Amino acid sequence: MDLSETVRRRLSIIVLVMGLVFLVAACQSEPAAAPTPTPEPELTLEELLASAGKKLAGMSTAKFQMLDEMETGAKFFRTTLKAVNGEIKSPDSVKMVVDVEAPRLGFAQIEILGVGEQVFMKFSKDAPWLPLPPEQIPFNFGGLGVTLSELLPVMKDGEIVGRESVGGVQTIRIEGNVLSEDLSDLITSVDPGHAITLTFWIDEDEHTLRQLRIAGQLFDEDAPETSRLVIMDINVPVDIQLPDVATMP
Repeated sequence: MDLSETVRRRLSIIVLVMGLVFLVAACQSEPAAAPTPTPEPELTLEELLASAGKKLAGMSTAKFQMLDEMETGAKFFRTTLKAVNGEIKSPDSVKMVVDVEAPRLGFAQIEILGVGEQVFMKFSKDAPWLPLPPEQIPFNFGGLGVTLSELLPVMKDGEIVGRESVGGVQTIRIEGNVLSEDLSDLITSVDPGHAITLTFWIDEDEHTLRQLRIAGQLFDEDAPETSRLVIMDINVPVDIQLPDVATMP
């Protein structure tokens, strides 16, 4: 073997070794791939209901709107109820403005204010405030949070049926069944024996209740297709004050 061939072989070996060195260095300089995060396990229905119930039981204030979606519900003081807009403060304060339609009078608003055992009502904006026995209020919204938290475990055949956005918030939708008498703490004077389907929309992140649909007859006078939707915004500032007439001798 002559000298030139020996030199070529040595150069080939050197080039090969250098190539291997650069390859190893390149591999070592690449950042390690980030580990794949382990997804958090989804809550079971029971865990979600328990968490939502705890939030409701601890609710201090709320604003809400209740809609008679089909306008087929029982009469409200002899008028057709359209919607209820209200504020509540635990444990026993409530303010409601009820939009109704009355024969010959057209659209009107009925206002109700209550703190504890003092409840007042007026049948139009300019009408005087009149005292109202608390038992005559058809809705017991004052204790709404506790009432709903106690209702969740009573629900039968509950299941998660989907996810959807409500007011820009991602929610988990839950459906279940109760009897009308199971809602007697929320809807006073409810008539027993009617099957009710409840739908809850619960905030996916915070587990707060955003909406509730009550589908079915609460009163014998309700049409079978009656559906009431309650839209909620909890733990927000409210202003509930009794009218001046409440302080008069």
